[in-house]
Amino acid sequence: MSYIPPLERMRFVIEQVLDAPASWRAMPDFAEVDADLAREVLEQAGRFAQDVIAPLNGPADLQGCTWQSGGTVKTPDGFPAAWRAFVEGGWPALPCAPEDGGQGLPQLLNAALFEMLVGANHAWTMYPGLLHGACEAIRHHAVPALRERYLPRVVSGEWLATMNLTEPQAGSDLGLSRTRCEPVDAAAPVANGAAVTVTGQKIFISGGDQDMTDNIVHLVLARLPGAPDGTKGLTLVLVPKILPDGRRNGAWCDGIEKKMGIKGSATAQMRFEQAEGWILGEPNAGLAAMFLMMNSARLHVGMQGLGHLEAATRIASAYAQERLQLRAPSRPAGSDAAAARGPDPIAWHPAMRRILLDLQARTEGARVIAYWTALLLDEAEHHPDAAVRAQRHDLVALLTPVVKAFLTHLGHHGANEALGVLGGHGYVHDWGIEQHVRDSRIALIYEGTNEIQAIDLLMRKVLDRPGRLALLLEVLRGEAGTLDTLAGTAADGDPAGLARWAALLRDEATTLERATATLQRERAARPDLPFLVADDYLHALGHTLLAWAWARLLRASLGDLDAARRQRLQALCAHGRDWLLPAARWRWTRIESGVPELAWPGL
Repeated sequence: MSYIPPLERMRFVIEQVLDAPASWRAMPDFAEVDADLAREVLEQAGRFAQDVIAPLNGPADLQGCTWQSGGTVKTPDGFPAAWRAFVEGGWPALPCAPEDGGQGLPQLLNAALFEMLVGANHAWTMYPGLLHGACEAIRHHAVPALRERYLPRVVSGEWLATMNLTEPQAGSDLGLSRTRCEPVDAAAPVANGAAVTVTGQKIFISGGDQDMTDNIVHLVLARLPGAPDGTKGLTLVLVPKILPDGRRNGAWCDGIEKKMGIKGSATAQMRFEQAEGWILGEPNAGLAAMFLMMNSARLHVGMQGLGHLEAATRIASAYAQERLQLRAPSRPAGSDAAAARGPDPIAWHPAMRRILLDLQARTEGARVIAYWTALLLDEAEHHPDAAVRAQRHDLVALLTPVVKAFLTHLGHHGANEALGVLGGHGYVHDWGIEQHVRDSRIALIYEGTNEIQAIDLLMRKVLDRPGRLALLLEVLRGEAGTLDTLAGTAADGDPAGLARWAALLRDEATTLERATATLQRERAARPDLPFLVADDYLHALGHTLLAWAWARLLRASLGDLDAARRQRLQALCAHGRDWLLPAARWRWTRIESGVPELAWPGL
């Protein structure tokens, strides 16, 4: 099935739910960005996703990438031409700073772009997925000569970039990395911009080689002679595939992985043999420099979850409306009386109806969470008030692991549920849903597995920094207060149930606060407790954020919407409240009631 971008619903979130144009007006850097410009960007992006890369998705999955002798990679047919069209359209430069050759548009619009790109063709989207993070790393850490040489070409998309972290013996534990970098001039100070040679192996490198750009900018974590053990001894090095004098550098692709999904994305095994490069940032501070790239990548990975969830939901909904099977125990009001003898669309059957409503409610709520996070990132980077920037930075830090882990979980498991709606047809390639199941699985793993994201959220972002959670509690209770005010002034008796939603949000905030206090109190006696329940905490917090998102959608539905859209949106929000939130309460209960010790495996 072809990809159809959800432009109307995306615009609704941007304009009505979040009122992003008002936020942009408060930031001088976005003074010229308004709703009309945002709509034009979304429409053009949707056209590119639907017309250019979506038709390549299924064929590329079957064809895959080809590793060739000499260490080069051929991407699927049509990928290089699509990339040239993407570059000509100026899309890589969308969120980059104008002084670097970028368009200087909000991260929110870039997030919406990537939702559509992933929904249309995840494998192709892997190639530009790291560009913005690479731009940030080079922009903030490169010496002027390196920045002038490489940043404009990465911003424009003329050259693509990679992130080289993982090694065979060092997966998530980067402190075990062995790749070495040696100063070219042993007598010169080892400092930012110093020339070095890099030797070592890296694995699972997305786009480690490809035929879409003439050069590739590899950002590599390596260890200088005498560097401290662990992550404190890692240095970030910029290693180009082609050196400035035109020579082929010693950065080689020794093979590509045969994967479960995203087969059009070349996942490379990289070998660096005295590869020439330059230190990026301060020596032995490479992980901090790389985190600019990794945090950007984590938000993009969250958009991958949303893109798959949206696409899978649409496929399942369209199929369920057309597929006639058996007689439904009840029929919607106004259904065709001539069809009363059945068979009925499977969308009318309660089991299928519940799955479809689950998928739709999660999709609409997840989009609000993701777009809100992107809007907060814009404010953290561009708001003229330093206090606002600091507050938004703290909220983004808190939300980033949730967006990465919770949305990718919803995306993969949602695609899997959508496959079940299609039955046997879902299990074959022709309908496209099985590819979404396979392609979406990797997003739960890379840029820090979801388990690591949960631990990062609970330990570093919540328990070690309680002020950040206080900001989120203020958001939840503030929305409850707004809903109460609206309910009190409603002339028609509050038919949307605003007061009930206000009470729900207050209850969610109280539960979140109480569960966190429990963990804070008991972590000294049971140091492993937060690690045991971190996944529960992240998913429970994700559902609390969904409750907030549905409340925001409900409030926005009271605006200028036609009756059918208002009814649909309010029904989805009510479904989330009545069916999905209760199903997640056990996670809070487990955290508060205490968990047993875990037995050691093999006993």
